[in-house]
Amino acid sequence: MKKGWKKIITGFLAIISITLLGACGAGNGNEDSEDKTVRLGVVGENNEDWEYVQKELKEKENIDLEIVTFTDYRGPITALEDGSIDLHSSLTEIFMDEVNKEGGYSNTTIAYTTLNPLGIFSDKIDDVKDLEDGASVAIPNDVSNESRALLLLQQADLIKLDEDKGNMPTTNDITANPKNLQFEELEANQTIRALGDVDIACVNNNVAVDAGFIPTEDAIFLEPVAESSKPYYNVIAARKDEKDNDVYQTVVDYYQTDKVKEVIDEQTQGSSIPVW
Repeated sequence: MKKGWKKIITGFLAIISITLLGACGAGNGNEDSEDKTVRLGVVGENNEDWEYVQKELKEKENIDLEIVTFTDYRGPITALEDGSIDLHSSLTEIFMDEVNKEGGYSNTTIAYTTLNPLGIFSDKIDDVKDLEDGASVAIPNDVSNESRALLLLQQADLIKLDEDKGNMPTTNDITANPKNLQFEELEANQTIRALGDVDIACVNNNVAVDAGFIPTEDAIFLEPVAESSKPYYNVIAARKDEKDNDVYQTVVDYYQTDKVKEVIDEQTQGSSIPVW
């Protein structure tokens, strides 16, 4: 009788051991199979810097970085907000903050990438001093890029703006326009396409690069690098409640390297300036 009970108890303990081992194995399997796909939103097709990081993350961290391209600047912000992407990296902080304010969004900076100077381009003249009276000017029509373009025109001594408006002037805040410039407000990614129809165009750096231009060589006036440029630093952004996500911080670490600086320099012919 005692032997019978001993066999039963031994068998029962064996079953418990197997169950516990199976549970442990299942737990480890779940940890190993943790989803490490990160969907990154960018604007434009020239993304050699992120393609390099993509390969590095896969090889060394088993993180799949999926690059999702957009054709406009608001797209990544709304996509991040609705969960279609996890991060984005193509926007200036001032632009993102303005759209956040308008839409009640929570896009939050987790790192800085580059300063991409805004440029004045023309098919008709080689120097802004050669602009004739009544010349036409294409500028972006969103609030932050319009303001940045107007500030650039002021730096080129073409207009003067109300100083009280700081970094956010509009065409209504022009206090002096000696050449009687005529403004055409377009989507930011359309200003470069207007070159055949206007005398000059204020064009975002990556839009110019995507169109085959080298801003440091082809712009007739380029935004200077100064302390006032900081609002125009490009950011890597996440949702506010995920800004400390370890995987996202790993993505940042792999981006902010000397090798990526080299890739950026080659990709943009020195037109984009790393700021980390």
